[in-house]
Amino acid sequence: MEVPVFKALLHFIYWDALPDMEDLVDLSPKWASTLMAQHLLAAADRYALERLKLLCEAKLCEDVAINTVATTLALAEQHHCSQLKAVCLKFIASPENLKAVMQTDGFEYLKESCPSVLTELLQYVAKIGEHSVIASGHGNETLPDGCDVNGRRVKQRVH
Repeated sequence: MEVPVFKALLHFIYWDALPDMEDLVDLSPKWASTLMAQHLLAAADRYALERLKLLCEAKLCEDVAINTVATTLALAEQHHCSQLKAVCLKFIASPENLKAVMQTDGFEYLKESCPSVLTELLQYVAKIGEHSVIASGHGNETLPDGCDVNGRRVKQRVH
């Protein structure tokens, strides 16, 4: 575990709050926050700190970006973060993001470390493709993350 991650972990244990991520890492604020949240999520899972894990997952859901989404998706898969995984899949599957994400080093890491996630991603993209072919007026179709084609949360009907 790197020193800044350990400091952040101790800060959380003593204060029950996340520290200011930018103060702990010498990177741009956006990257520092994402990178630290990724490392803290892994540490939280390792040491069974569920509240910290949830806080990191929420932080990563807010900070999804082209350059970090593939590694974040791999992390979500490895540490069983279903909400984070759904957010990452949805982000990557959008046509304007998919090509750019596939060109990142993180995508190569994702292919090597979590090949099964690529199958899920393809299924997600195919499902979105089906929805764009179907007249969007139907509105009763839901995507794998539980949203309709307009991004609204939809509760499944039980027949």
